[in-house]
Amino acid sequence: MARPYKPGPKQFVFAVGDGNDQLVSVSDPQEAYMAFSDFFRGRESDTYTIKDEPAGQRLVLMPGAGVISRIRETDQPRSEHLQVDRPNRYLPSAMLFFENGYRGLDRFGQWFADLADLDASPETRGAARAAAITTEAAAIEEVARIWADSGIVDPSDQYYIFFDSHGVDDDRAERAALLTLIGFLGLDRVDAPAEAAGGEVWVRTDARLDVEFARWS
Repeated sequence: MARPYKPGPKQFVFAVGDGNDQLVSVSDPQEAYMAFSDFFRGRESDTYTIKDEPAGQRLVLMPGAGVISRIRETDQPRSEHLQVDRPNRYLPSAMLFFENGYRGLDRFGQWFADLADLDASPETRGAARAAAITTEAAAIEEVARIWADSGIVDPSDQYYIFFDSHGVDDDRAERAALLTLIGFLGLDRVDAPAEAAGGEVWVRTDARLDVEFARWS
């Protein structure tokens, strides 16, 4: 489970690799987020790093490469990487890190241990992530994570709409993962109405998903 945020003061270091690191002392995650937002928007850099040195954790935002990396240097050292397909993902990832550190980003997207895996096509990455899920409970949780980001229930309450109003070129990795998981779970995918956006995926409601989706609402 995610580590609880301990009331401040708490210190973070913001860096862009130019030697002018900024040390901030904050009392809560929102204050940290506001300070980093100013730091992020006030500089032009390919890489931005947030360091929580006492915890031995870092978040690295790489807008130039379209990648977010999270690094844990203590308590089972590990680094994982996420391909970013929308520029508005960077600051929300920082907020999750301020709230709960490395594990706060567990449900943020498709993390890979090997940076080279991000070179694969979005469809390959998404299918590979889904194929690594081998239990129904984990598959349902992953479907709920995808739905929570951009999903709605249609007005008739008969269908879940994933990637609401998104184009077919958006969320390609997530869509590939979802389509694989739909088959794994035996969900009933239906044709989207003619007026639906090209990237939408419509699935008939299922009691298993209703329970999990309620936890993510």
